[in-house]
Amino acid sequence: MNNRLPGVTIIIAAKPDQAEITAVAAARRLDYPPGLLEIIVARGRQPSVQRNAALREARGELIYFLDDDSVASPGNLRRAVSHFSDAKVKITGGPNLCPADAPPLEKIFALVLASWIAFGPSRARYTPVGQLRDTGEKELILCNLVASREILLELGGFNEALYPNEENALMDEIQKRGGRLLYDPELSVHRRPRHSVRAFAKMLMTYGRGRAEQFRVHPTFGSALNFAPPLFCLFLVALPFLFMQPFLGKIGLAALGIYALAVLAQAAALMPRGGVLRSLEAVPFIILTHLLYGLGFWRGLFTKLKTGADRPAVPVALEKM
Repeated sequence: MNNRLPGVTIIIAAKPDQAEITAVAAARRLDYPPGLLEIIVARGRQPSVQRNAALREARGELIYFLDDDSVASPGNLRRAVSHFSDAKVKITGGPNLCPADAPPLEKIFALVLASWIAFGPSRARYTPVGQLRDTGEKELILCNLVASREILLELGGFNEALYPNEENALMDEIQKRGGRLLYDPELSVHRRPRHSVRAFAKMLMTYGRGRAEQFRVHPTFGSALNFAPPLFCLFLVALPFLFMQPFLGKIGLAALGIYALAVLAQAAALMPRGGVLRSLEAVPFIILTHLLYGLGFWRGLFTKLKTGADRPAVPVALEKM
C-alpha cells in the first residue's frame, strides 16, 4: 500500500431492534477523511452471517470490525493504516480495555480476562502487552480488528458454522498463506466486560465451545494450550478415584496444592494494578474460568456443526451510516 490513505469500511454487527449503537458514535469521531470512510451496521442474529453480508457490500480497501459497544480511540484508523505499508500485513488489531467508570464487578472480570493463568496469551486481547509485533490469532479479537478486504473476500469471509472463533480460524488460514498479523498494544478500544456473573459464566462456556469447534474444523498446534482447562475438569472428575489409592491420592493432592499456589501467585501479580481486595476477589473467577471454559470445550467437541447447506437462512439488514 502506498502513501495515499486507503478507503476504510467500518463494519458493526448489531441486533435487529437495537436502538443505541455506541460504536457508531465513536466511529464518527475517528480522525480520518469522511470521504474515505464508510460505516455499515449489519443487523441480524448471527454475527458471522452479518459481517459476511456487510463485507460483500463494503467499498473500502480495509475493513475495520467493531462490536456494537466498542469505543474506538480517535487515532486508531490512521495508526492501523500505517501498518499496511507492508503488503504482507493482512490484519492488525489491539486490546479492548475496560473503561475506568465501569462498575466494580466488571473491573474484577477485566482483571481475570487480563490474567495469564486464566487466559494465557489471549490476555493481550484485554490489556496492552509488549510492543508492536507479529502475532497469531490468540492475541487478536474481532471487536477491534482491521483487515485487508481483498484477503477476506479471497478466503470467502468468515466460516458461518463457527461462532465465536470465526475470526480465529480465518486468521490461521491467512498465516498459512504467508500473510502477517500484527498486534499493536496502542491500537485500543474501550468496551465494558459482562455485566453479571451469569453473563460472564455464559461467555466462558461459549468461548470454550467455540475454541473446540474451531479445533475440529481447523486443527492447529496453536490450540494445544486450550486443552488445559478441559483436562483440568477431567482431573477433578478423576480425583475421587485417585484418592482410593494412597499414592495416587498424594499426587492428586499435591497437584491441587500447586494449582492453588499458582492462582494465588497470579492474584499477587494483579495487585499493583487491581489493588489487594479486587485482586483477591478475582481468585474465584479465575477458577470459574478454568471450570466453565473446560466444560464448554468438552461440549464443543461433540456439538453438531451446521454447514451452509443445513443452516436456515438468517435475515440481515444493512444500514449505511
